[in-house]
Amino acid sequence: MNYESTIPSDEITIMDDPVQRAANRRPLIIAAAVTVALLLAYIGYNYFFGAAGDEEAASQAPMVTVMAPGKQQVTRTINATGTLAARREIPVSVVGEGGRVTNVYVDAGDWVRQGQIMASIDRSVQFQQAASLEASVGVSRADLNLAQANLDRATQLVERGFISKADIDRLTATRDSAAARLRVSQAQLNETRARNNRLNIVAPKTGFVLQRNVEPGQTVTQGSGVLFLLAQNGEMELQAQLGESDLANISVGISTQVTPVGTDKVLTGQVWQISPVIDPQSRQGIARISLGYDSALRPGGFASARIKSGTSEVAVLPESALQNDSKGSFVYIVGADNKAVRRDVVIGATTAAGISVTSGLNGNERVVLRAGGFLSPGETVQPKVQKKAGGG
Repeated sequence: MNYESTIPSDEITIMDDPVQRAANRRPLIIAAAVTVALLLAYIGYNYFFGAAGDEEAASQAPMVTVMAPGKQQVTRTINATGTLAARREIPVSVVGEGGRVTNVYVDAGDWVRQGQIMASIDRSVQFQQAASLEASVGVSRADLNLAQANLDRATQLVERGFISKADIDRLTATRDSAAARLRVSQAQLNETRARNNRLNIVAPKTGFVLQRNVEPGQTVTQGSGVLFLLAQNGEMELQAQLGESDLANISVGISTQVTPVGTDKVLTGQVWQISPVIDPQSRQGIARISLGYDSALRPGGFASARIKSGTSEVAVLPESALQNDSKGSFVYIVGADNKAVRRDVVIGATTAAGISVTSGLNGNERVVLRAGGFLSPGETVQPKVQKKAGGG
């Protein structure tokens, strides 16, 4: 069969026409050109206007001041509070048998020396007893003298045979008995005099009178309690309450500054004793800080202490850089991508340069100094570097 004979001649003419073929391809070319133009326009828009958008967004990020704190040598200081007391309290009571108080010579706030009479007690009856014993001593001494004289005379007569050996023995025994009675009388007198001397209330040590609890006319006995309270040599102490970790960081002999409440005096003392036990309820112990006498120190009062406990290398930040919440203390640092990152820290002592950070920073981070309270983790910022804390 001849297929060519069946194709119309007009269709063969159309297929072979070059003009017609070009006309058929023109819509495809136009569509491709439009697509390429749109793609180039999209890429150009993103390149120019997208970068401009990023720059605009960056320009709208908050500007914050940052600083790399580095590390400084800081003297570790422990702040504590406590009660003032006498370092060595000496209660003074009745030593003898007591009686009616006739005079009181010192008052609270006075200084006394060892052996000084602080109060005297009526001793009129004791004086009469002492006088009677003195008379007994005199009688015993007279008896002894007489017995000795009789013995001396008898000794001279025994050689002539007028006195027997037995008489000499009897007179010797009489002399020895008289001597013994004299010694007994003398001992009784000395005892009475010692008792009378103990009727005076005397200072057992040199010190500062803290309390006076006796008045003239009062009858006192050994059960009357404390009549005077002394601070030996006037020395005081602060019984500072410290936590377990702070107690572990101090030692006997370290210097301490003490400020009594209500005064602006700063007194220097030393830790002289550290409590060997911890209160199981409060988890605290006592560091006893010795202090010399000062009129600002009143036992029973309150005082604060700054205890130096060595030095360490730590980062130091201004107070404005530190934030606090329920999780503890933290700062914001700015990373290489200029985003704020929360960093938990442990703060230590406060110094003239700022607050020391004992843990959480190595000193090389860019720490936000101000406006940290207005930032959120991951927020983009514009960091402005400040070389020194407190600078502009």
